[in-house]
Amino acid sequence: MPGEDSAGPAFAGPCSGVTIEPGQDAQSVVNAHPAGTTFCFAAGLHRIGQTIRPKANQTIASDDRAVLTGSVPLTSWTRSGAVWVTRGALPPAYGKAGQCEDNTANICSLREQLFLDGKHLTRVASQSAVEAGTFYADYAADAIYLGSDPAGRSVEMAKTATAIESNQPGVTVRGLTVEHFASAAQAGALVSGPGWTVRANEVRWNKSVGLMLVNADDARIERNLVHHNGQLGLGQYSSANANVTRNVISHNNTDGFWIADWESGGMKSTRSSGTVSGNLIQANLGVGLWADVADDGRLISGNRIVGNAADGIRFEISRNGTIEHNTITGNGFGTGRGSGTSLWDGGGINVNTSSNVTVRGNTVIGNVNGIAIQSRTRGDGPWGRYLLRDVHVTGNTVGMTGGTQATGMVQNSGAEVPAGELVFSGNRYQLDRLAAQRFGRFGAKLTAEGWRAAGHDTAGSFLAG
Repeated sequence: MPGEDSAGPAFAGPCSGVTIEPGQDAQSVVNAHPAGTTFCFAAGLHRIGQTIRPKANQTIASDDRAVLTGSVPLTSWTRSGAVWVTRGALPPAYGKAGQCEDNTANICSLREQLFLDGKHLTRVASQSAVEAGTFYADYAADAIYLGSDPAGRSVEMAKTATAIESNQPGVTVRGLTVEHFASAAQAGALVSGPGWTVRANEVRWNKSVGLMLVNADDARIERNLVHHNGQLGLGQYSSANANVTRNVISHNNTDGFWIADWESGGMKSTRSSGTVSGNLIQANLGVGLWADVADDGRLISGNRIVGNAADGIRFEISRNGTIEHNTITGNGFGTGRGSGTSLWDGGGINVNTSSNVTVRGNTVIGNVNGIAIQSRTRGDGPWGRYLLRDVHVTGNTVGMTGGTQATGMVQNSGAEVPAGELVFSGNRYQLDRLAAQRFGRFGAKLTAEGWRAAGHDTAGSFLAG
């Protein structure tokens, strides 16, 4: 395990309370005990057929890293030509949701994911496309087609939507492994309520969002490992003063949601506030950390944000944000639908049509762009028109030495920015050449000298080589 001062899961601590053994109906056990009870899941695999809904101040825990799974075994397979088929496991057909990277097949949100010997299989859009390592689910015929011989192997299908969810306050969830839940797009396998502590869990290989906060004011999300979930690692909605600290959020969006501009990747929050600090957010197929749609009072501090396919940090149509002392490297190099290299496409840090935002003391090196500031026409929010106003970018180290990397600002028609509302001051730039046009100002490409002449970073420093 990582050291106590690093991001990632820690030992959850001993559990003393009502034991839940594999094979028991966990929700029935919870129902039979009062608020404040501690439940200890024994080591092993626990199949969760209905969502566990804890009462106020209960603890759901394990000191043996018990596995809660939402999957069911599929055992009745018949050979059919070059594939194998089983019937009777699927629910009735349902509508699709979300936006997929492949918007023609448009299958990313279908929930019944398959695992062969624990390995995530790739869903394809037709029976004819099935090959080794893939499957096709025909909901109308209630048939699943598998491209790998299941004989002597474990085949499981994600079925239960959610492992743990409740609106009761003060719940603690710790020390669990939560996997293979068939949550809908934008919904979570583990859903925190108000005042919850979610600590030292591993949340992996769930269909959509791994760990979700919904109306979860004052929640504490600490030292979890959240990885390989189908859409997003961690989501936060309508949750004030929630702290997300020292988690590892990595390799999420395994099921093909739109990388460049939909809710996929590491973490996304909307209509929320709180602190995101000390996390490692790495190698997600989407935005690393995204505050969007009326976040108000967000502190993003001291995170390592590395190798995500879209922006490292995106702060969009929100206000009162501080982005400080983060290390942001290698982000934004996705090549899928809508990805690009201009300042319109973002960068290590992207501030989009937001107000009262401070970006300070960050290290932003080797991203598709450095710091991109965007002013767009975005309509109205809860406090009036979304506008780019009062943005200060100061004391950052920004490396731009290859490709089309740039730092600067863009605006579209009708979203002009008054003088003095956007300030770059005291930043340190590492450039390949001082004569390189690594800066952009509302469509004009500028060298370091031109950037200064335009009034930016007149006390900053520009180093070449």
